[in-house]
Amino acid sequence: MIVLTVNGESRRTAATTVAELVRELDLDPAKVAVEHNGTIAPRSELAEHRVSEGDTLEIVHFVGGGQDEDSWSVAGRSFKSRLIVGTGKYKDFEQNAAALEASGAEIVTVAVRRVNVSDPKAPMLTDYIDPKKVTYLPNTAGCFTAEDAIRTLRLAREAGGWDLVKLEVLGEAKTLYPDMRETLTATETLAREGFLPMVYCVDDPIAAKQLEDAGAVAVMPLGAPIGSGLGIQNRVTIRLIKEGANVPVLVDAGVGTASDAAVAMELGCDGVLMNTAIAEAKDPIRMARAMKLAVEAGRDAYLAGRMATRKYADPSSPLAGLI
Repeated sequence: MIVLTVNGESRRTAATTVAELVRELDLDPAKVAVEHNGTIAPRSELAEHRVSEGDTLEIVHFVGGGQDEDSWSVAGRSFKSRLIVGTGKYKDFEQNAAALEASGAEIVTVAVRRVNVSDPKAPMLTDYIDPKKVTYLPNTAGCFTAEDAIRTLRLAREAGGWDLVKLEVLGEAKTLYPDMRETLTATETLAREGFLPMVYCVDDPIAAKQLEDAGAVAVMPLGAPIGSGLGIQNRVTIRLIKEGANVPVLVDAGVGTASDAAVAMELGCDGVLMNTAIAEAKDPIRMARAMKLAVEAGRDAYLAGRMATRKYADPSSPLAGLI
């Protein structure tokens, strides 16, 4: 594996030529133009341009003119969907993949677990959800110390080359609340090692700012305990976290239904992460679609600017000229 800079972002690849890299990115060579170390690589010669450690490439194509869509960015990577979904609790990989498609999400969280060496041919998540088409976000679910979380993510980077990761260090098994002291320690270490940690945290503006200063590329305050489905319990502090942050803020945990996702977006959050709310719905595919629409509606409502609240009624129809 070598490390290249592709469109301003660091990328690990096994490609040896520009042509191989373009195919790895699932792009059509006939529809893109490539600049390799400042020199245009003719389309007919992509297979002859060899890539080496540290090379810089720009790959461009034509897009419609006018205003950009309402996308968001984390660590220099842009996404259209503001919904991130998990990959646990589904009845099988087929249902998981179908729910992902219905949700429109471009990022999925994935746990790092031991390979089943007794059945190495067993189906794997990557057989159903292609990491070349969907951004995998390795997480540290189940880790209760900074040491375990760091070890897990080092293995994840070795397995798939991922540096954008989700960090969570839990305090105890009953509430699954984060241990902020261990979380902060892990964030500092991971940032020093070149990771880009998106960090699960308590809904505390001070703690969120400390994580940002420690190297978190996004802070992810809980809306309610993981898997509880209670919805956003403290709108005030989440709004304060968003107002004080210079990195994306995403609600992580506690969403139970579509209205909860809309509330998170109406607070101005950059996105929402959920798993149980979709996976444990009676119809996960339909719920995934509902969550997609709720996130979009909540974002539109936030951008539109809600009406002022009033203590008393204010009639919609004028009283002047009343018969």
